[in-house]
Amino acid sequence: MQIGVDSATAVDGKRLFVVDNDEITRMALTFMLHDENETHDLPSLEAAFEKSREWKPDLLLLGLGVVQERGMDTLGAIKSGMQGVKILLVVDKASDPQAQECLQSGADGLLGKPLTIEAVRRKVDVLLGRKQQMIIPLQAI
Repeated sequence: MQIGVDSATAVDGKRLFVVDNDEITRMALTFMLHDENETHDLPSLEAAFEKSREWKPDLLLLGLGVVQERGMDTLGAIKSGMQGVKILLVVDKASDPQAQECLQSGADGLLGKPLTIEAVRRKVDVLLGRKQQMIIPLQAI
C-alpha cells in the first residue's frame, strides 16, 4: 500500500538500512519508508555490515538500543565500515542525554518516538538531501 508517495522520490534509488533491537519498531520504519526508498530491514549490525559489502546504504536508521548494547564506539565503526553512510538514531526521547552524546559521537540526526509517517519521511528526506515541500496552512493565507 502506498501512502502519500511522491513519485520523484520513489525513483531516485536511495537505499536505507533499518537496524533496531525492537522488531516492532524495525517493521514500522520499514513499512513507513519502503514506498519511497529501497528499504532493508536487518536484525543486527553484523547483517548490515554484510549487506553493505554488496549494496552501499545511503542512510542507516539505528536504534539507540544497539548503541547501548555495543558501546558508543559503534558509531565510529559504522562510519568507517560503511563509507559515506549517514546515521539516523531512533530514540524514545530526543532530549535523552545518551542520544545527545550519540550526536556528538557521529550520529547525523535523531528520530524521536512516537513515529509518524510524516515525521519519519520528513527526517529521512532531510538527511538524504531531498528538497522539502513548503506547506503553508490554509489558516495562514
